[in-house]
Amino acid sequence: MAKSIMIQGTMSNVGKSIFAAALCRILKQDGCKVAPFKSQNMALNSYITKNGLEMGRAQVMQAEAAGVEPEAFMNPILLKPTTDIGSQVIVGGKVFGNMKAMEYFRHKKEFIPEVLKAYETLDREYDIIVIEGAGSPAELNLKQDDIVNMGLAKMVNAPVILVGDIDRGGVFAQLIGTVKLLENEERERIKGLVVNKFRGDRALFQDGVRILEEKSGKKVVGVVPYMDVDLEDEDSLSSKLQNEEKKMIDIVVIRLPKLSNYTDFDVFRQYSGVSVRYVSDVSKLKEPDLIIIPGTKNTIADCLWLRANGLEAAIKKCAARDIPVFGICGGYQILGMSIEDSHHCEGSSAQEVRGMELLPIRTVFEEEKRQTRVRGNFKKVEGIFAELSGKEITGYEIHMGRSVSDQEEMIEISEILSDRGSNHSEIAKDRCPDGCNIGNVYGSYLHGIFDHGQIAETIVRKLYERKGFAFDGKIVSREEYKERQYEKLAKIVRENINMEYIYEIILGQSG
Repeated sequence: MAKSIMIQGTMSNVGKSIFAAALCRILKQDGCKVAPFKSQNMALNSYITKNGLEMGRAQVMQAEAAGVEPEAFMNPILLKPTTDIGSQVIVGGKVFGNMKAMEYFRHKKEFIPEVLKAYETLDREYDIIVIEGAGSPAELNLKQDDIVNMGLAKMVNAPVILVGDIDRGGVFAQLIGTVKLLENEERERIKGLVVNKFRGDRALFQDGVRILEEKSGKKVVGVVPYMDVDLEDEDSLSSKLQNEEKKMIDIVVIRLPKLSNYTDFDVFRQYSGVSVRYVSDVSKLKEPDLIIIPGTKNTIADCLWLRANGLEAAIKKCAARDIPVFGICGGYQILGMSIEDSHHCEGSSAQEVRGMELLPIRTVFEEEKRQTRVRGNFKKVEGIFAELSGKEITGYEIHMGRSVSDQEEMIEISEILSDRGSNHSEIAKDRCPDGCNIGNVYGSYLHGIFDHGQIAETIVRKLYERKGFAFDGKIVSREEYKERQYEKLAKIVRENINMEYIYEIILGQSG
């Protein structure tokens, strides 16, 4: 039977996911078999497991930090917003349906057995479970029937560490206020406080630690500095989405309103001379070296948004000047001739819209969602990235549309890597095109396509060469790069928290 520790935050984006990942890596380093867990995650960045099930990428990142295979048990409920008031609900890795927020809150108690089943599966297999909460435990209007913060902590009898973000200001109000707003039983579950994202001389915060402990009645177990670590995150408040710096090679990702899986492009951030800018305004498009249209949870609505704000016209002008354009998943569909959603799978009122007409594909949405991991190769590739021809790729598909192409596919799938009891030969025979390419316009359904082998390095090198520069960057595999970041994260956090006390909390020895 596993021990547990739960990381809750005073609000969103205080660093819960990263701190939980740090604990996963530290505990792994210390010889423990660790699993991450988050009962309910709201995010548009998701992943397909080896079993063909969908889960949030934060728990994938934490599983990587723990050195274990990501499993849907680690994130039994995933909410993927499709509109401002509704989400697609993923339960146990499979689509449960679309729900408006009020409807979900009325029904979420019904998902408790699924949450406990997932937790109990991990409980049998691991030594320690590092649990992540969501938002704040002191959202008083949402506390009824809570299944992700103190409600979950009570269900699984987990001690809690509360994390506050000093960089955004008001850390005393955050931490002390949260503690004071909790009920006595909930307050007792909090065994320590963490001040996160601290800048400057920690010695100057000694009085701050004293005040926090006196006013909250809780021990400060760490003051963690603002860390320069490059890890995947999934929060819409991520600083990655705010970057406006242009470097030698400028990659622009269109920041669609329902942007999903922007972690697909983190690999390009490994290269010191490459900037990855997220752009939602024509005036900031400028003269990029590569434009990427990413995945989206509402393809039709985001296609219309591109058209209305002028970005579609600007991107087409760039494409006409041979600036390469790459679409991934929903972005690939947007680059096509048309998109049809007669079943209203995404909740959009429009049933069919014209695409950007840069690729010869037509997409029809179907009610069944495609979730699979695959391995394959680029076939014959045209344009600036012709050198990709024949290179091996791996990736995963998460989409509801089926696309028909007027030309030969750009990608040949050689192996279905997921297994949900389906007939693999039927999946392979009946699958939709996984990508196509006309000149310098490229599209693919595969998330993670840039992570494998030398795909990203080839793209970056060709962009350098096009500008007349030699690329001399050191090639580091995506896996090795992330391992270095996890080790760096663990070192910084271990040096700045009372790990001995953390172990006492986990073992149930603290007061």
